[in-house]
Amino acid sequence: MNVELWDVLDANGNPTGRRIVRGTGTLRPGEYHLVVHIWIISADGKILIQRRSDEKKLMPGEWAATGGAAISGESSFEAARRELFEELGIKANKDNLVKLLRLKRKNSFLDVWITTTDTPAEKLVLQKSEVDTAKWIKMPELEGMIENGEFHNYGEHYFDSVFEKIEDYRGTFV
Repeated sequence: MNVELWDVLDANGNPTGRRIVRGTGTLRPGEYHLVVHIWIISADGKILIQRRSDEKKLMPGEWAATGGAAISGESSFEAARRELFEELGIKANKDNLVKLLRLKRKNSFLDVWITTTDTPAEKLVLQKSEVDTAKWIKMPELEGMIENGEFHNYGEHYFDSVFEKIEDYRGTFV
């Protein structure tokens, strides 16, 4: 089993030089780690969501955004690109992976990214230890899944901020 190290960030998102082991290290008050979410949209405006593996400790079996924690030494972009490829087999680069925003959470900085692809869900290469299934849906269906608890509730501020940025982004090419 590989040990995953996280860089510890200060209250401004800068590396402190300290690292912790995922799952065993403790973040002190005022310390954070970096997490990334990647929202995937199609040319026709659908959103790709994934159902987490039932074997996951955190949020097993829940529909959620693609993402995870950055490992030590990794930039936000590198973490987003890695998570996207590991979990779904989608390759991204600086031309098609765009950072939407950064949110400061309880003990993490959450960078939200967006990319576009029209890869059919059945052609995705799922990392079965992380992802049970994936599907394309329209925004109203996603909003319904959030309301009825089918999709993980990241909080009203998160969804308001992210959905506004997704709409702005979609307006640049739709």
